[in-house]
Amino acid sequence: MVYAITLLIDLLLASAALAAPSPRLTARLQRRQSKWNSQLMRSIESRAAKGSRQIPPVGPTYTATQAGAAYTTGAFKSVTATFTVPTLKAAFGSTSGTISAVIGLDGETCTTASLQTGVDLSITNGIISYDAWYEWYPNYAYDFSGVTISAGNSITLTVTATSKTAGTVTIKNNTTGVAVTKSLTSTYALCETNAEWLVEGGTPLANFGTIAFTSASAGLVAGGTEGPSGAGIYDIEQGGKVLTSVAVTTTSATITYIGS
Repeated sequence: MVYAITLLIDLLLASAALAAPSPRLTARLQRRQSKWNSQLMRSIESRAAKGSRQIPPVGPTYTATQAGAAYTTGAFKSVTATFTVPTLKAAFGSTSGTISAVIGLDGETCTTASLQTGVDLSITNGIISYDAWYEWYPNYAYDFSGVTISAGNSITLTVTATSKTAGTVTIKNNTTGVAVTKSLTSTYALCETNAEWLVEGGTPLANFGTIAFTSASAGLVAGGTEGPSGAGIYDIEQGGKVLTSVAVTTTSATITYIGS
């Protein structure tokens, strides 16, 4: 997996003139590489399940790069949620940073593919920028075109797998009324076993305040939906300090930055 991710980054740099992937892709891949190589992530205990519902672990799983709620067992075909874009601040002692608000399928334990969409928030010397993106990993991530995002905007994200190799991603800026949908196909098959509502970030973790995924649900292959309350909880820990706190309900997953 490490080799595959490294190779993808190398190919991306070599083919920049031929393709137009998200400018944040390399950073996102590096965060994912760290996540997938984390011993904590590899040692997630199996959870008892009934149908698609799983019993969450006692206490959160700590990682260096992601916080939120995620199912690692089940049978899921869609994920959706709405959140309000926060105002990003650089971590103490830093002048830059990037975090991503992410929802999707199969970003946790599936070894073949994942279908995700999200919004990157970046700060450099006090200037904040926003990029809305989608990806069928391990293919490139691409930016949505035609959607502008600002702090305070209400954003709805949706991913839907119509099969294990086809699906759609949608972003809607509820504040401006603009919505964009992309239809995707891939030779990399989804597992349809994970559903996630996450904040991903690098080191040091930028201060994102609070990101609350509301109206959050995962569509089940067998029909019906599942909310975040039964999902496993993940918190970010860096340098021996826990930097996030996560709370879930049947319809929401709220991630709060608690670092200094």
